[in-house]
Amino acid sequence: MPYLSWLQTNLPQEPLVYVADTANFPYGEKTPAQVRSAVTNLGQALVDRYDPKVLLVACNTASVLALDALRASLTIPVVGVVPAVKTAASLGTGTLAVLATPRTVENDYWENLVREFAPERRVRGYAAPELVTLVEEGAQEEIRQALLAGWARRFREDGVDAVVLGCTHYLHLAEDLRRHLGPGVALVDSRDGVGRRVARILEDQGLLAASRDCTDQFLFTAREEWDQETMAILEARYRPWARRFGLTYAGPWVLTGAVS
Repeated sequence: MPYLSWLQTNLPQEPLVYVADTANFPYGEKTPAQVRSAVTNLGQALVDRYDPKVLLVACNTASVLALDALRASLTIPVVGVVPAVKTAASLGTGTLAVLATPRTVENDYWENLVREFAPERRVRGYAAPELVTLVEEGAQEEIRQALLAGWARRFREDGVDAVVLGCTHYLHLAEDLRRHLGPGVALVDSRDGVGRRVARILEDQGLLAASRDCTDQFLFTAREEWDQETMAILEARYRPWARRFGLTYAGPWVLTGAVS
């Protein structure tokens, strides 16, 4: 949603479709092959249904594991998001933390970014799948703050002075996490760079819209075998999200081929 907000603010004339791939959630606990299969299948389904100008993969795990496969299979521009190591490299002199899902931390993609953009920094990856669950499912405020305070304490104990948010879910926790970290620790994400990349592609290809004639849409993918109770729970979760960002609620979208 933070990437969506950037696009709505900076490219207000562009009609947007936001899809939450709930049928395959969470990517961070799947094998690389499963993630690639899920993301490429969804990408092709989106092209077939909406004929978009650009596809933005607003997920670090999906970008790290499936971006090349997506670009090879689709004919439209595909923009991914990756940990903002380059931006964070010049912030501080202590440990640089990359906070991400297990699959992103295990993949060598972010380590390649470190070698290229932060060779002199001490960098460490931290897997935090529980923070993804916190954003998706919510929690009592006391539990939420205790969890974030625990991560802030761990970072301070490890001498961290810059944290890269390597999962788009974590952007929803940024303000609270920043407060727990205090002014001595920088918090970095990639939303501005990614947004500007999308805008540049549209401009370079002459695809910028002059005006819009429809509202932005939100939908989530679903599995054929889910019962009515499961669907009702998900709809109750996602309808407020859609309203919060001014989106027309258009889900659920039942897709075949969801990854087990």
